Amino acid sequence: MQQRYVGSSGLRVSRLGLGTMTWGKDTDEHEARDQLIAFCEAGGTLIDTAAGYTDGRSEEQVGALLGDVVRREDVVLATKAGIWRRGHERAVDTSRRALLNGLDTSLRRMGVDHVDLWQVHIWSDEAPLEETLGALDAAVSSGRATYVGISNYTGWQTAQAATWQRAGAGRAPLVSTQVEYSLVNREIEREVVPASAALGLGILPWSPLGRGVLTGKYRTGIPGDSRAASPVFASFVERYLDERSRGIVEAVVRAADGLDWTPLEVALAWVRDRPGVTAPIVGARTAAQLKGALGVEDKELPPEIREALDDVSELA
Repeated sequence: MQQRYVGSSGLRVSRLGLGTMTWGKDTDEHEARDQLIAFCEAGGTLIDTAAGYTDGRSEEQVGALLGDVVRREDVVLATKAGIWRRGHERAVDTSRRALLNGLDTSLRRMGVDHVDLWQVHIWSDEAPLEETLGALDAAVSSGRATYVGISNYTGWQTAQAATWQRAGAGRAPLVSTQVEYSLVNREIEREVVPASAALGLGILPWSPLGRGVLTGKYRTGIPGDSRAASPVFASFVERYLDERSRGIVEAVVRAADGLDWTPLEVALAWVRDRPGVTAPIVGARTAAQLKGALGVEDKELPPEIREALDDVSELA
């Protein structure tokens, strides 16, 4: 798999990342092992998890496989902090105390002494930005994180955070931003993409398949065995079951038929090669689903197909 630099930093990662949000819940330890084996055999290096994924079980499964399926030094290990589970409620806390305690917990779960990329999972107005970013500085200076980034920040938030980190001696520069980006959601092109380009951040798109909609599996309804059939995920997917999204999905399906590709490959190739993108984060419940995504590595969209998809998905 081809490698790319993360923004203007010296960090190199595979141009597809392995997402582990379902590990420990929908993806059991056996499927997780098979996914990691398939990913590494394809040349993948970037493994993305978070303290908030499945109440920490995702990080635990990642840690259980490191040193077994793959050597620690052969992967770029990324995690996030700032979203937590307190009792049965989701909580956001980006204070210095919460972030650094969370990082230490993440390191213990994964059985490592540092992560390669540590990201603030979400913006919060409850903690001063300089305090939140100071936690990133502390993580780097202590050796617990090598590079740092942000996730789910708007354009102005991205610019403010990245500029703050550049403005003071000894601060750890931001190298990445992880945000939702796909053919059915191009909102980041308004402000996040230009801010990232100006400030040297690599973009790590999450949900590059439009929450699964761009695979075409929801064209005739919601399959009973899909995650979207559950009440928890129904609203997550329904956002992209509107008329505009249906038109984009049909264009993707037509392109796939003409190229003899799958719709998944068309949609993933499109976002992978957008300006500023370092590596889309691809999550799957099973190894078979993941292998379908990994097949995009040797594929590149013809210019005329790319332009047609640009047109049909253009921002209003």
